[in-house]
Amino acid sequence: MKITPELYSDMTRHVSPKSNYKVNITAAFLVGGAICVIGQILLFLLETYGFDKDEAGIWTSIILVGVSAICTGFGWYQRLAKLAGAGTLVPITGFSNAISSCAIEARSEGPILGVGTKIFTIAGPVLLYGCTAATVYGIIYYFIND
Repeated sequence: MKITPELYSDMTRHVSPKSNYKVNITAAFLVGGAICVIGQILLFLLETYGFDKDEAGIWTSIILVGVSAICTGFGWYQRLAKLAGAGTLVPITGFSNAISSCAIEARSEGPILGVGTKIFTIAGPVLLYGCTAATVYGIIYYFIND
């Protein structure tokens, strides 16, 4: 039996699970928005207690990353991500979850050869290309504004 692209497409359409896009998009929007609202509330609270805007932003990021790592460790973040999908991936908490989950999976291999080598499995490309792009943009900016 020769499988044509049309036949393959029909076969995958029949075996693929149906997705309720309206529910998925709504859940991602609400959960991602809730994470951002929590971050904004933290920012306002820290500013209210005397931190300047930059310090409050730094501490808000640190708190969100820390709470996300703890939630990942207890398995709560994965349950939330299963419900909300991309709503949990886009904020900074998704980045923390990506790093933490790799570290947690590799802990049985030891702190150096396990956690130390696998912690950036998912986040490594983001860091690599982010740092590379920042360097290139910085060099371009330097020559343009010289």
